[in-house]
Amino acid sequence: MKPSHLHSLHGRVHAIIPARYASTRFPGKPLVLLYGKPMFWHVWSRAMRCPLLASVTLATDDERIKAEAERLGVPVLMTGSSHQSGTDRVHEAARLLDLPQEAVVLNIQGDEPALDPEALGLLAAAFADPAVRAATLAHSLDPSAMLRPDTVKVVLAANGDALYFSRAAIPFSRDGERFLPVYGHIGLYGFTMQTLERFVALPPSPLERTEKLEQLRLLENGIPLRVLLVEKAFVGVDQAEDLARVLPLLAAP
Repeated sequence: MKPSHLHSLHGRVHAIIPARYASTRFPGKPLVLLYGKPMFWHVWSRAMRCPLLASVTLATDDERIKAEAERLGVPVLMTGSSHQSGTDRVHEAARLLDLPQEAVVLNIQGDEPALDPEALGLLAAAFADPAVRAATLAHSLDPSAMLRPDTVKVVLAANGDALYFSRAAIPFSRDGERFLPVYGHIGLYGFTMQTLERFVALPPSPLERTEKLEQLRLLENGIPLRVLLVEKAFVGVDQAEDLARVLPLLAAP
């Protein structure tokens, strides 16, 4: 997209990084040191390289994370401890920041220290189109990963909006022939503030509860979700064993 088309985004795009201490699989994950800096710092510093972002703020429910963020000069907000999802925490932080309805809010996972700033820029740039109310990322997926339930697949409409997300193998090829690429979802989201407020006000939808995929709440309620394609997924940290894969991708601060 040409820079002139991005003028409407100036000062509108704000990123929020939810960082919860009590992870089930990896407690204290945001504070794990990578080259001497906590994981959340790496996520924040990479997000800060995206020129379209007006601000990048950490949202946490833990005083230890807050204290470390303040020590490192990372903008941080304390949020409630009862949120059911990172999106709920992002919404509270956006309200605390008093973001206007026309603002764009990016929800950046706090366990993505190898985050690609250019991919964030692509996600943010989607909102230069006034028809876009919510957006996310996907990448071409090796068909060998189709059957893995922890790999979320997405199928797209001709205009790039999501038709459906599933842990199952979609699209299913009845005759074994494949006529289109397979896409894997990347769990970064952007919302207009108005859409974010509508999303969190809606109850979990039946499809969302079945697949355990909160983005299905948007589709089930008729809210279009634009999907931007990037070359590859980021290497995230779900559990301690993933640290060995992430460290080579990071440069020492």
